[in-house]
Amino acid sequence: MSSTRNPASTSPHGPGAPLPDRFDIAGVTSEGAAWLASAETCPRSTLALWAERPNAPVVLPCGSTFDVVNAPAIFGRRMLDRLWDDGPGSGPVAAYRGRMLLLAAPGTAQRLPSLLEWEEWGSRGAEGQEGTGHVGRCGAVPPLLCHGTGDAVTVPALSTDGTGPNATGTGPSAAARLESRWLVAPDTRHPWLPGPEILLWAAVRAARGAASAAVRISIFPPADQDAKVYDVSRRR
Repeated sequence: MSSTRNPASTSPHGPGAPLPDRFDIAGVTSEGAAWLASAETCPRSTLALWAERPNAPVVLPCGSTFDVVNAPAIFGRRMLDRLWDDGPGSGPVAAYRGRMLLLAAPGTAQRLPSLLEWEEWGSRGAEGQEGTGHVGRCGAVPPLLCHGTGDAVTVPALSTDGTGPNATGTGPSAAARLESRWLVAPDTRHPWLPGPEILLWAAVRAARGAASAAVRISIFPPADQDAKVYDVSRRR
């Protein structure tokens, strides 16, 4: 995969410094941790817990600070690539237990499924088509789990190696880091978050790309398949 770098970008890592690889690193800054904790009713308690256990995943409520669009790993990765290669970028994104968690603007969880159905990309549009010989675009977008008000999600730890904000101790194994990690880490108190229209666009682009190209997936992917750098300066 191609890489994108903006060497002149200003980031928490210092003006003019190359942006870090946004894959397979924690990268959660103190400001990003404070933003995540603001989803809780008692942010200070959450920050205190993280200070003691920076390597522990945590459950956060959705609906006020952010919603979450939960996609299958491969399709979610295609959506993420579309957002960064052809679109405005993304908000924080995590991989967790074989799923991709795209943090989105509050209200997205309620609106996105309706938009998918309206554009006939939703899962319900494909019902009843089996055995009819009809081949349409319905069903090309796999079911996306949308978490909003009243829901909660488990997000990866702030640190995978004991180097997060106020971190001490030893991190988890390499296998655990691959299964649960931040792909685009929270690094500001006011991150830009995509809304339902942008995520609909990314899902449709990902579905069309998968349908029009022969995609080879190996059970032994190359070691550097995650070595992609996203230009975080493009996040709004």
